[in-house]
Amino acid sequence: MRLLSNEVLLDAYKRAVELKLDERFIQLLRKEIQYRNLTINSESFSA
Repeated sequence: MRLLSNEVLLDAYKRAVELKLDERFIQLLRKEIQYRNLTINSESFSA
């Protein structure tokens, strides 16, 4: 995970949620986002 930039990590999370990927994978991404003290922009998820 450390090789991903913050921007790529957030984009991966957004896409994983949009594509309804495995919940464990989404949780892994969310955990890394929290570890980095990043904020998930809820506006990014509006379709």
